[in-house]
Amino acid sequence: MTDAADKIIVALDVATKEKALELVQELRDQISFFKIGLQLYTAEGPEIVRAVLATGAKVWLDLKLYDIPNTVARAVESASHLGVNMLTIHLSGGSEMVRAATGAPANNMVILGVTVLTSGTEQTLREIGIPDNVADQVLRLARLGVDQGIDGVVASPHEIKMLRGEFGDKIKIAVQGIRPSWAEPGDQKRFMTPRQALEAGADYIGIGRPITTHPRPREAVSNILKELND
Repeated sequence: MTDAADKIIVALDVATKEKALELVQELRDQISFFKIGLQLYTAEGPEIVRAVLATGAKVWLDLKLYDIPNTVARAVESASHLGVNMLTIHLSGGSEMVRAATGAPANNMVILGVTVLTSGTEQTLREIGIPDNVADQVLRLARLGVDQGIDGVVASPHEIKMLRGEFGDKIKIAVQGIRPSWAEPGDQKRFMTPRQALEAGADYIGIGRPITTHPRPREAVSNILKELND
């Protein structure tokens, strides 16, 4: 696999274990990292994590944990025992919750803090009582996470350069809201192409529907890799 392929994480945003494993098997020789989010995890539970890990792939468990500190800590501990490579929490849970999360893994699982969802806009922030713009809110939450020992953050591609300027290489930056040049943006408001995101300094780029809803997922991945390597 190329270096570019190692940075791509395919989001298994599908309804069943069978469909998820079909995608993993189809793409496994191109991609080594897959993301399991709320839809699939709610449908299939921890068994889908074990099944994807059993193929030799790596798993980003994207559950965006947000609860009282003790509950989040116990969930983080459970995820680390499953053997996942990365896990997400919401940084808006505050410093006590984030600190509880970063102190809970039983191994070296990477914990990523979600800043502002890529579907979010300044109107979204106003609706929940936050007067700042998106960039300021992302930076505020990222600083909170770094202060409490977070391994990395999840943001939109448009915040990569700002985050790199603030934190350098101290944290991993994973971005969602990635749309290849030939794909529809869907409900993503703050998106970039894969090439733009990697050139801006992203460590990982999560790509879901442009691959998983494509009639030929292998072809979609090949097109993305060609776009990145040209």
